[in-house]
Amino acid sequence: MISVQELVRRYGAFTAVDGISFEVGRGEVVGFLGINGAGKTTTLRILTGYMPATSGTVRVAGFDLARQSLEARQRIGYLPEGVPLYRDLRLSEMLEFQGRLHGLDRARIARRVPEVLAEVGLGERARSLLGDFSKGMRQRAGLAVALLSEPEVLVLDEPTSGLDPLQRAEVRELVRKVGRERTVIFSSHILSEVEAVAERVIVLHRGRIAADGKPAELARTLGGASHVRCEAVVGADVEAALRLLRALPGALRVAHGGRLGIHHVFRIECAEDLREDVGALAAQRGWALRELSFQRPTLEQLFARIALELPQSAAGVEAPPASASANEEPTSGLVMLGASSAAPAARAAPAAPSAASAASASAAPAAPAEKPRVVYNLNPFDQGWKRDLGAPKAVEPPDSVPPS
Repeated sequence: MISVQELVRRYGAFTAVDGISFEVGRGEVVGFLGINGAGKTTTLRILTGYMPATSGTVRVAGFDLARQSLEARQRIGYLPEGVPLYRDLRLSEMLEFQGRLHGLDRARIARRVPEVLAEVGLGERARSLLGDFSKGMRQRAGLAVALLSEPEVLVLDEPTSGLDPLQRAEVRELVRKVGRERTVIFSSHILSEVEAVAERVIVLHRGRIAADGKPAELARTLGGASHVRCEAVVGADVEAALRLLRALPGALRVAHGGRLGIHHVFRIECAEDLREDVGALAAQRGWALRELSFQRPTLEQLFARIALELPQSAAGVEAPPASASANEEPTSGLVMLGASSAAPAARAAPAAPSAASAASASAAPAAPAEKPRVVYNLNPFDQGWKRDLGAPKAVEPPDSVPPS
């Protein structure tokens, strides 16, 4: 259904998406997981035709997104992170308007509006003003718009962002429901949402795919081993208890975690659940058990391992490559205020002035300080589309700038 090959997106010297490739089959529910700035939103915007790629190919239902854009986009429904709704319209009016924008005829609009409202659970709010909706209801309304044209692919960017726990549960169940009939790709940094909804997880890290697979498999293979926690009274010979636990079939590693009162704590790493074997051993040896629990690795452990590889930055944003020029002007809607305070290191230092030139220079009046050069962003799409409309233009600042 979706095929992505060597996808790259750059903003000047910064690479947001760095040569990723993957395929999503018909009927799959795939979650994009990554910390903020990993490239999730950029990837989804490219997949929906909302933003062009720097290089690489995207095919949707066999159509090349760059060369057959209309045919590909007709098969995609998109819910952006900030749902754009007309607050002064009623829900049914907004859906009818969106239907006309999608090129649907009147008969199809009249059929689809009540269908999608029932599907997202807003059938009784068709005549309500969108300005009166809660954030959870606005997410549902945005999903109704995405479903209106009966797309084969549904792309959702952070569908539960900013919702309270009850609203998240409602939207999560809704995504699970619509995913039974469509290919769904959604992004999130909320691990529980991904584990609860996605059949497959693609982990993005610094613009690249760090892991790809089913949540349970990724957690097991990359997040670490499962383990059994045992708290028991084992007597004075703790070493003997350790030897017996290590001899259990399937025990990979056994560690003594200290004491809690009269109980000793043991942690047994294993590939499968060994609680039955540990319980049988405890009964055989006469150990008094207080706790016997089994814990599988989670996506949170995998997520933490990947996130810890990120360099620490006070701004929380990756720096451009070291090879980039120190005073290189940004492009694609990036803003730079003021010139660099230091000249590039490669620039040669000026020669020391002679005594005569120094004396004449001291007698001459001081030159006025050079105004800092300001590069203003003139890209009207910067806050939404972030499309490349050429390099930003340099504009001289006025003599007096009002305080911000």
